[in-house]
This record gives sequence, structure tokens and C-alpha cells, in this order.
Amino acid sequence: MATGLIVLIVVCLLLACTFEFINGFHDSANAVATVIYTNTLKPTYAVVWSGLFNFIGVLTGGIGVAMGIVNLLPVETLTDSSIAHGMAMVFALLLSAIIWNLGTWYLGIPASSSHSLIGSILGIGLAFYFITGKDAVNWGKAQDIGLSLLVSPLVGFALAIIIMFIFKRLIKNDTIYKEPIPGAKPPMWIRIILTITCTLVSFFHGQNDGQKGVGLVMLILIGLVPGYFSIKETQDLTDTYKQMNHVTELVYKIDTTKLSEKENADILKTKARCADLLSILDKKAKVAEIDSAKRFEVRKHIILISKSAEKIGLGENSSLSDNEKVELSATIKASKKITDYAPDWVIILISLSLGFGTMIGWKRIVKTIGEKIGKQHMSYAQGASAELVASATIGMASAWSLPVSTTHVLSSGVAGAMVAKKGLKNLQPKTIKTIFMAWVLTLPVTMILSGGLFLLFRWLF
Repeated sequence: MATGLIVLIVVCLLLACTFEFINGFHDSANAVATVIYTNTLKPTYAVVWSGLFNFIGVLTGGIGVAMGIVNLLPVETLTDSSIAHGMAMVFALLLSAIIWNLGTWYLGIPASSSHSLIGSILGIGLAFYFITGKDAVNWGKAQDIGLSLLVSPLVGFALAIIIMFIFKRLIKNDTIYKEPIPGAKPPMWIRIILTITCTLVSFFHGQNDGQKGVGLVMLILIGLVPGYFSIKETQDLTDTYKQMNHVTELVYKIDTTKLSEKENADILKTKARCADLLSILDKKAKVAEIDSAKRFEVRKHIILISKSAEKIGLGENSSLSDNEKVELSATIKASKKITDYAPDWVIILISLSLGFGTMIGWKRIVKTIGEKIGKQHMSYAQGASAELVASATIGMASAWSLPVSTTHVLSSGVAGAMVAKKGLKNLQPKTIKTIFMAWVLTLPVTMILSGGLFLLFRWLF
């Protein structure tokens, strides 16, 4: 690998770590907001504790959400033999997300790092379409992600109201419903509850948001050096060959007379890709045996074959039996182990960046969460209900491999807890309007910013 390329990769990785570091003190401030504001833990202890569980969350979270980010922008359609074009994609993506995150953090607005990253990805895809006329966004995946980002704050708001109602029914101790006394620690049982909820939010934030950072790094590596990171280096190719050979057999079983004209055209291309892929994999056991220039082709073939085979083979016009459809789906899922991966060092790098980021810069967001959402300062019960909602929502989203915004889930949970006490009149309209506007504007602003930067860098490079 040339020295210049190594330097470029290092710079891009540093920018990716910067994004995740900012994500740490931007988003993770939400996790420590309640324990700091209620005097449950001292700020130093709280942020170190949260940073530790963010780190553990990333390490144990798998890569489902990360691959959702990677697959949102099919890097196969954005890269070619020109490293400059890969640079244009990477720098536009990183700079637009970082600029928006830093700006909203400086203003103390709980905006979403998830929205900024996804908006930046979509902006590049649309700009690429503007240049080439080729669709470069996985709109099916974008729809799933968009729905999760839209619904999760509403779920947080509603669940917080329900939990506050349950608290009032089950817990008659008035202390939990009072505002924290400045400098005074709450009763031990309240401190234990709030510490547990802070831990859960931190852990699940690491699992969900940390994976977005992993996905971002994989986009960079595949975009800049596809010959090294397109496919998993340790994958047993004999397994991959058997899996793709079985997929090929099932594709050939499909009765083409029952397919539409477009499906027939797609299946012809798929059969050709299958033949090419099997010829590359034939009699090879290790990835090292494949020429680096061919590894990107392997990735591209597997992704495109899988997409087409699933769409046609599982579609309404497919002649495959139910058992064969189950086989096809399972075999495709197994074959993606070679493409859907992240090296251990990438996961550790993002874990450290997110963990250290959590330990600084939390004050601006904590004040907004604790004092400016409701007209009254946040009580112990309101803090606990908001964090229970946030941890449950983020945990479920991670299990379903969907990215959500910790910021918006928690802030909507706080808003719901405030409403549960005295209705909508208990909210501060100015702050709610600011948070709502940040929620609405983040996607379009980052899309325009990243798309504009991508077009500029493609013109420059």
C-alpha cells in the first residue's frame, strides 16, 4: 500500500473517531443528565461510569446496526478505480456530520448524531444520482431507518407518560416526585434506581450509536481500499463457494416463463454474476488466494446476487416451493458473513472514541435536559421514567438492527414525564420548539451539506 494512501486512510480514520468522540459528549450527555442533575452521582463519576458502559456496549453489540449503515449507501455504486472519487465520498460524509454535530452541541441543542450521519449518507447518494443518473441509495433500507427515527421519539413520549402513571399508582413516597435539592443527595433507593437506568442507557447507547461509528469506518475502508476490506479476511471460502453454488442452483430452478420482462432481464444478469463469482471462488480455501483487485468483485457479486435472488426467488411470481424459499433465504443470510463484518480493531477504536467522548462536554446538554424542557425542574421519578423508556427503546432497536436517536428518545421521554405531571402546559414552548426544529432540520441540512461537499470534491478531485 502506497505511503500517501496510508496517510489518507489515517486522516479519514481520525475524522471518523472525531465524529464518534463528538457523538460521545453530544449524545451520551443524555445518559448522564438525570444522575448528574438529581445529584445521584458526581459528574466525574457519572461520565466515567457512562463512558465505561458505552465502551462495553459497542464491544458486545454485534454489527447489525453497523451493516444497516453500510447498506444504506451501496458503496459498490459509488467507488471505481479512482481513489479521488472515494476521497470525495468519505470527506463529504465526515465533514458534514461533524460540522452539524459540533454546531448543535455548541448551542446546547439536543440534536441527533444519528440523524446527521444518515442525512449525510443520503445527501451523497442523491448527489451521485445528480451526477450519473444512477440510483445510489438503498431506499428500502432508508425507509426502515426513517420510520424507526420517526416513531422512536413518539414511543418515548407515550411510554414515559405510562410509566409515570404506574409510578404514581405503585409508589406513594412523595420524595420521588419532588425536585432535587441543590447539593443534597437523594435517598439511597432512588440513587440505585437512577444509577441502574443511567447504566442501561449508556450500555444500549453504545450498542446502537457505537455501531453507527463502526458502519461509518467500514464505509471509509471499503470506499478507499476495497482490495483489503471488501470481504472478511478470515472467511473459509469453501463454505462461501458451497453457499453461493446452492443459491445458483435455486436461481436456475425458477421458472422464467412466469416472470415479468424486468424480472427475466434481472435473472439473466444474476445467472451471469453467479457464473463469474463461482469461477473466482473455485478451488480456493482462503481469501488470501484471491487477487486483491478481485476481492471487490466478490463483494459486489454476492451483494447483487443476494438482492436479486431474494427479490425474484421470494417474489409472487417465483415458482420455488415454500421449502426452497426458506432454503434460499437462509443460504443468502449465511453467505453474507463474508461481506457483513467489521475487524476487531475497528470495533475497539470506535469503543474507545465513544467512551472517551462521553467523559467531556456534557454540561450544555445536561442543563437543557434537566431544566429547560419542563417549566419545573426534573424530579427523580421523571428522570427514572425517561431513562427506563430510553434504555428499553434503544435496546429493542439494537435487537432489530435499527438505528435510533438516543437524544430524541430521551428528550421526548423527559417531555412525556413532564406532561404526565401537569399536562402540556408543563412544557417550555421555546425549548420544545428548538428541539423539534433541530429534529426536523437535521436530515435536510446534512443532506444538502454532504451533497454539496460531495459535488465540490468530485469537481476538485
